[in-house]
Amino acid sequence: MAKVEIKAPIIDEIKEIVAKASSAVLVDYRGLTVAEDTALRKELREAGVVYKVYKNTYLKRAFEGTDFAQLDNELEGPTAIAFGIDDATAPARIIAKHIEKIEALTFKSGVVEGTYYDVKGLDKLSKIPSREVLISKLLGSMQAPIANMARVLKQIAEKQDGGNEAA
Repeated sequence: MAKVEIKAPIIDEIKEIVAKASSAVLVDYRGLTVAEDTALRKELREAGVVYKVYKNTYLKRAFEGTDFAQLDNELEGPTAIAFGIDDATAPARIIAKHIEKIEALTFKSGVVEGTYYDVKGLDKLSKIPSREVLISKLLGSMQAPIANMARVLKQIAEKQDGGNEAA
């Protein structure tokens, strides 16, 4: 079997993931213990993140013509990649949490919704809460004024009803 025949299905697999992904984060994983790697993979999988280790040349081929081609310069040495499918910031958030505990794990770079981020940028991005958390905070902040207005309107209505009974 020719090398091209072996590579093609793997590159196609990566292209399928890339087509669905809204983000990709590259990490250097050298020195991780099996337990650390297992815990990281489990948390990423539960968040809907695809975390894999591919040959750098396969990634470069699959990235051709996409926003993720911006990562080509970082594809040297041992590299793992985390693709965010549903939540664009999930890979950066989860990996950053593990970086705090695991010295061996480090960011290389990433692309989130078409924008390239270096290590510092990924660190800042990792501190942004998930879309669901942001929406719930927004709805919570909108709920208080509406509830206050409803109370005021109720009090006004009660006063008017009380005034009508007295007359």
